[in-house]
Amino acid sequence: MTGPYDDIINLPHPTSPKHPRMPRTTRAAQFAPFAALTGYNEAIRETSRLTDEQLDLDDTMKASLNEKLLLIKERLLAKPKISITFFVPDTKKAGGAYKTTTGYIKKLQEYERQLIMSDDTVISIDTIIEIQGKLFDSQNHSL
Repeated sequence: MTGPYDDIINLPHPTSPKHPRMPRTTRAAQFAPFAALTGYNEAIRETSRLTDEQLDLDDTMKASLNEKLLLIKERLLAKPKISITFFVPDTKKAGGAYKTTTGYIKKLQEYERQLIMSDDTVISIDTIIEIQGKLFDSQNHSL
């Protein structure tokens, strides 16, 4: 059989005297996938990330929280250990997440409606949904 490449089919592979042959691993890397759209994967991940909506508390829950805050205010110098669950708005999209922090309240700023915890976490009173601690046990105080 004769074909169009019979004249070169049995020749040795050409090798450049100036450029050494590329190793297989390096040669394979040039065909690896690449990110044609920079930031696309991060945008997809951000879009698929779920956030929670902030709950609206009913009057009973608000009254209970107010009583607990008054008790904390009365005993602020005793530094009772408490856990506060509050809403943290998301910086990139609507909604946010609920976070719980435990410690003692370093400062209660009534005018700004903020609590400053022992670890310097600043909590808006309006975002609090739950306060727990031994201070609120039925033996210490009935709500």
